[in-house]
Amino acid sequence: MFGKEDLESIRNSRETWESETLDPWLERGGERKDEFVTVSNHGIDRLYTPDDIADLDYDEDLGMPGEEPYTRGAYPTMYRGRTWTMRQFAGFGTAEETNERFHYLIDEGQTGLSTAFDMPSLMGLDSDDPMSLGEVGKEGVAVDTLADMEVLFDGIDLGEVSTSFTINPSAAVIYAMYLALADQQDVPREQVRGTLQNDMLKEFIAQKEWVIPPESSLDLVTDVVEYAVRNTPKFYPVSVSGYHIREAGSTAAQEAAFTLADGFAYVEDATDRGLEVDEVAPQLSFFFNSHNSMLEEVAKFRASRRVYARVMDEWYDAESESSKRLKFHTQTAGQSLTAQQPLNNIVRTTVQAMAAVLGGTQSLHTNSYDEALALPSEDAVRVALRTQQILAEESGVGDTVDPLGGSFAVETLTDEMEAEIMEYLEAIREMGEGSMREGVLAGIDRGYFHREIQEASYEYQQRVDAGEEVVVGVNQYEIEDDPDTDILKVDEDTRERQLARLERVKDERDDEAVTEALEAIDGAIENGENTIPYIIDAVKEYATMGEIMEVFEAQHGQYQEKIGLA
Repeated sequence: MFGKEDLESIRNSRETWESETLDPWLERGGERKDEFVTVSNHGIDRLYTPDDIADLDYDEDLGMPGEEPYTRGAYPTMYRGRTWTMRQFAGFGTAEETNERFHYLIDEGQTGLSTAFDMPSLMGLDSDDPMSLGEVGKEGVAVDTLADMEVLFDGIDLGEVSTSFTINPSAAVIYAMYLALADQQDVPREQVRGTLQNDMLKEFIAQKEWVIPPESSLDLVTDVVEYAVRNTPKFYPVSVSGYHIREAGSTAAQEAAFTLADGFAYVEDATDRGLEVDEVAPQLSFFFNSHNSMLEEVAKFRASRRVYARVMDEWYDAESESSKRLKFHTQTAGQSLTAQQPLNNIVRTTVQAMAAVLGGTQSLHTNSYDEALALPSEDAVRVALRTQQILAEESGVGDTVDPLGGSFAVETLTDEMEAEIMEYLEAIREMGEGSMREGVLAGIDRGYFHREIQEASYEYQQRVDAGEEVVVGVNQYEIEDDPDTDILKVDEDTRERQLARLERVKDERDDEAVTEALEAIDGAIENGENTIPYIIDAVKEYATMGEIMEVFEAQHGQYQEKIGLA
C-alpha cells in the first residue's frame, strides 16, 4: 500500500521520534505497565505505522464490503441498509411466563426472539424425570411437548418473527416442534425464519451437554441440516457457537479457530451425505463472543470473515458468494459480568457491544447487568436492549462501513489474528489427515481442545489473581457494601405447574399413536434414514422430549467423556 521510499521515510521518522521525543519522555515518567496485553494476553505495541502493514494487499486482504474476502463486512452497505438484528435472551419458568416476556420485548422494540431453555430441556429430559428435580424452569423455559411450544408462542405469528433457539442435544426435537407449530398456524415451511444452535461439536469441546456420542450426535445434526436445506431455506439449522468456547476460557484466536473448524466439519459431514457445498454453506450461521479488549475483538471478527472466505474457496471449492460470506450473531461476554457492583456491567456490555458492531455482526445480544446474580429482570433487560438502540440510533457507529478499517493497529491485529487462526486450523486438519471433520473428532477424543482452553483459562486467572489484569470492583476499586439489586426469582410453584400440564397432555394424547411414532423414529435410525420427518410426526402426537431422546440413547448409547481437563 505504501512505496519503498515512503516506508523507509516512515521508519526513519519513527527512529527519530523514539530517540528525540519518546526516550526523554519515558525517562521522565515511564508507562503504566511494563507490558500491554489484551484479555487473551496478545501483546499490544506502543505504536503502529504503515510499516506494520507493509505487506498488506488491499484487494486480496481487504477488498470492498460485500466482496471477497469480506474483511470489511459481509454486505455492501452494512448498517446503512438496516441495523443489526437485536435479540435478547428470554426464557424462564413455564411457557406462559416466557411468552409474557416475549410480548414485552416485542413491545419494547426487539427485532428477533431468542429462547433460553432450562437444563432438563437442554439435556433431553422431561420435567418429571428424577434428574430434573430442582432444575425445572430455573435457567430457562421448560419445554416437554408441543403443548408447551403452543403456549410459548401464543399470540405470535411465526410468519412474522425470526426465532433463535439456544439448544443442542435435543435441538432436533425443538426444531420439529417449531415446524409442527408453523403447520398449525398455516405458515409455509419455506417462510419459517430462525436459527437453531444445534452445535454438538462445541458441546464436546466446551459446554459439556450431551446425550449420545460425538459421531452419532454429528449424524443427528446433519439430519437437521439436510432437512432444513430442502424444506426450510430461511431457517439456519446450525449456529456454530464459539461463544461457549470463549466462556470456557479460550483466547480470542482459539474461539475463532475452533468455531470455524466445527463449521467446516459440518460442511464436510453434509457433503459426505450427498449435499453440495453451495447448498450447505449458505445455511450455516456462526455465534461469537465479544469481550472487553475492543481492538482484539474487532480484529477477530474481521479475520474470521477473511479466513472463512479463503478456506471455503480453497479447501471446499465453494463457488457461491453466500457460501463464502461468514454471517454471525454476537453476544457480549457473560464471563466478564461481576456480582460485585453489578451496575458496572452496563459499561462492560456497552464496550463489548460496540466491538461487535465495529466488527460487523449481523445480530447482537447484550447481556443484562444482573446476570451474574440471577436470570435477568425486566428492568435489566430493558437497559440491555436500550444499549443496542442507543448504539444504533445515537452513536453514529453504523453510519459508515468498517469504520476502523485502515487503522494501522486494527489491520496489524487482524493479520496477526488471521495467522494464529490458520495455525490452529492447519493443526486440526492434520490430526484428521486432511479432513476437518475427522480432525475435530480426533481432537475431542484426545483432549486437544480441553488442554488448549484449560491452559488459556489458567493463564488469564493467574493474571487476575496477581492484579496484572484489572477487574474493576473485584480486584481493584472495591467497595465494602454493594447496593442491593432487585433480581428475578423463579416461582417455586413452577415445577408443579409444569408437571400438571405434562400429566394432562399424557392423559389426553393417543398413546398408541405415540408408540407407533416412536417406533418409526427407531426404524429410521436403524435404516440410516433422515430422522426429522419422523420426529415431526412424533411431536404432533405429543410425544415428549424425553421419550424421543430415549430412542436415540437406546440406539447409540450414552456418551462418557474419556479424559479430564488435567
